[in-house]
Amino acid sequence: MLENKVIKQKSSNIERLLAGAGIFVIGAGAVVVGYFNPTTAGFFPVCPLHAMTGLNCPGCGLTRGFHALLNADVLAALGFNALLPVFGFIFAYLSLSLFLTAIRGRGLSWKLFTPTATYSFLFVVTAFFVLRNLPFYPFTLLAP
Repeated sequence: MLENKVIKQKSSNIERLLAGAGIFVIGAGAVVVGYFNPTTAGFFPVCPLHAMTGLNCPGCGLTRGFHALLNADVLAALGFNALLPVFGFIFAYLSLSLFLTAIRGRGLSWKLFTPTATYSFLFVVTAFFVLRNLPFYPFTLLAP
């Protein structure tokens, strides 16, 4: 009896080149965020949702948090956004997958991101969005 196995083919040269370009952009972005302080540098974009409504989205504080993390201030990083470890894991996984695609032609498996994991992430992000915008203690601690 024949088994249906999915054999992952190697990426084409253009895909490998694009993956390398993606790694370069991510690296350059990390250098910029690590070097320039987003609270004082005027060229970082502001959150459009916060600018229009005053609400803190689940991503508010991530740039400042990554700046603090890249400068070895873990507690300040978590103070800017408590979900920073989750977003950091996703960015790191994507970066490693792009790196491996550029080098060997195959990235990491995406089996980790099952529908259950994706829906759980969306639930946590939505709950975080609601809780960090409640105007009373202890939820005010979640605001950046």
